[in-house]
Amino acid sequence: TSPIATSPAAAPPTTASPATSNVSTGDGVSTATSDPAHLAAVLPTYPFQHQRYWLEDAPDAPGDLSGAGLRSAGHPLLGAIVRLATEDAVVLTGRLAAATQPWLTDHLVQGSVVVPGTAFVELALHAGDGLGADLLDELVVEAPLVLPDRGAVAIQVTVAAPDDTGRRPVTIHSRPQADPNGGTADDGDWTRHASGTLVSGDQSPVPADRDVTLQEAASADEWPPAEADAVDLTDGYAGLAASGLAYGPAFQGLRAAWRAGDDLYAEITLPDPQADQNGHAAFGVHPALLDAAFHAAALHRLPDTPAGHSRLPYAWNGVRLHATGATSLRVHLAVHGSDEISLHATDPTGA
Repeated sequence: TSPIATSPAAAPPTTASPATSNVSTGDGVSTATSDPAHLAAVLPTYPFQHQRYWLEDAPDAPGDLSGAGLRSAGHPLLGAIVRLATEDAVVLTGRLAAATQPWLTDHLVQGSVVVPGTAFVELALHAGDGLGADLLDELVVEAPLVLPDRGAVAIQVTVAAPDDTGRRPVTIHSRPQADPNGGTADDGDWTRHASGTLVSGDQSPVPADRDVTLQEAASADEWPPAEADAVDLTDGYAGLAASGLAYGPAFQGLRAAWRAGDDLYAEITLPDPQADQNGHAAFGVHPALLDAAFHAAALHRLPDTPAGHSRLPYAWNGVRLHATGATSLRVHLAVHGSDEISLHATDPTGA
């Protein structure tokens, strides 16, 4: 728009200026001494109708990455992937925010939105799959990734070159991302949240006898096993919330559970809104679905958990996917001592 030009001619004598000053200080306005020719017009008594015309932020999308020498990472939580020129390694980048991944806000630990460890597992598996390293030999969560109420965090998943045995180190980092509306600056330090090792699926570290037992139980024709007793889940999620693990609808996937000694059996389902809105087919296994697989074990151990303490999986070994995009699973969990659980899950196709 063009600037408005004003005339340099002197304004007619009036006492309106003092009246205007009185308005700004909250005093009453008297027009008795004002020039009648310059009295203000009568204003309508209804309130002004405010309407916002700012454009809303568009959903995150990688757009055309080729111009930046990148390509799409092909994952809902990641934007781009780049292969390093100096070594056989890759870096995948992404952005996590409550606004763009609202289902993450249903994972509350002691009142804070914490990205579940299952998301780290999913990210590591996806990064390794394109390199022929489809088995997550080990992953240890070193620091929680707390999602801010506003703004976002940038994430990097780095898979390094293999060593002489074919093992590839993998790390997951984050830092606050710049807010285009004037929030957090993109100059924070990177935090390493998880680290581990990826290998080819031929190098399975899981004891063969244990793996076979779990697989047979989860895929058996008799489900649940005849010797297993049903577990009452009526107040299950309320009990977990009291311990500091508050799962919202997106993570309340535990539908049924049974127990036979130290063996637990469960049926889990990804809630429909998650399956419809968050591209479950683009995940290897949706983090909310895999997280729900451990809820039966969390309930099993709840009586032995001190008040105010939250127990979450923090170390993973021998994780491998045989199929992707599942929305429901049958799960067999074997409890070993107080801190170890073995898990095998099958989807409706038996994979």
